[in-house]
Amino acid sequence: MRTILSFFLFAVLTSCSSVSKNHYVIETEVGDITFEVYQDKAPITVGNFIKYVDQAEFDGAYFYRVVRLDNQPVNPVKIEVIQGDFTGKEHYFPVIAHETTLETGLTHKNGTISMGRFDVGTTAAEFFICINDQPELNYGGKRNPDGQGFAAFGQVIDGMDVVLKIQAGETDSQILKKKIEIKRIYAIK
Repeated sequence: MRTILSFFLFAVLTSCSSVSKNHYVIETEVGDITFEVYQDKAPITVGNFIKYVDQAEFDGAYFYRVVRLDNQPVNPVKIEVIQGDFTGKEHYFPVIAHETTLETGLTHKNGTISMGRFDVGTTAAEFFICINDQPELNYGGKRNPDGQGFAAFGQVIDGMDVVLKIQAGETDSQILKKKIEIKRIYAIK
């Protein structure tokens, strides 16, 4: 009986510790968004994101861009995301290699967190959260002409109501008229 109890306690403790180190909170002025990251599937992307979190670089950043079906009139491939980054600060970590969804097996579905980029190999700190499934952001998708897609690395597990609240904000084109402050991003301990 003692061995079974010891095994059970070990299993509970190890499962709890592995969960906590992979869960993060984006604390915003309109509510919190809790998400998990997939270090085993997207180690480069997650490692980069965590570096910025550990250095408190996202403290005082903003969700500044909202892409809805109604505010992208010239793009034939429509998407729905909210995008965050710091403003007025330089990204001081080197850009990272692009981990495609083909490599990671992750896809852009409702609540997926992914890194923004221009060209492949330009990913720094901008990230976005998908609203609804966004297959055109995956490898082979047509949102970017290069077909490489974006680097998905996490999933919202609580707070999609906050994401939708941010998405509903008033915009000038795709830029929020009132940016939503990211007070901080932190790991759940």
